[in-house]
Amino acid sequence: MALTQQRKQEIITGYQVHETDTGSTDVQIAMLTDRINSLSKHLQANKKDHSSRRGLLKMIGQRKRLLAYLQKNNREKYQDLITRLGIRG
Repeated sequence: MALTQQRKQEIITGYQVHETDTGSTDVQIAMLTDRINSLSKHLQANKKDHSSRRGLLKMIGQRKRLLAYLQKNNREKYQDLITRLGIRG
């Protein structure tokens, strides 16, 4: 399920770096995390939906690459983001 415009704006407002920011690494990771969480719930109810499972795996891979980029370039921001999103122990 795609993000609604209202939910997307909430995520952007919560994670933007500056006032006009809509595509920074933080915002992209937060949006992917929200989509991953909703798709995971969908797949728990629909176990045979293999095309959605493939999409989920692609999103997880994209988020992993963005997190690796952020970790390499700004470790403090990386630590803060994963704590806020609650995605790694």
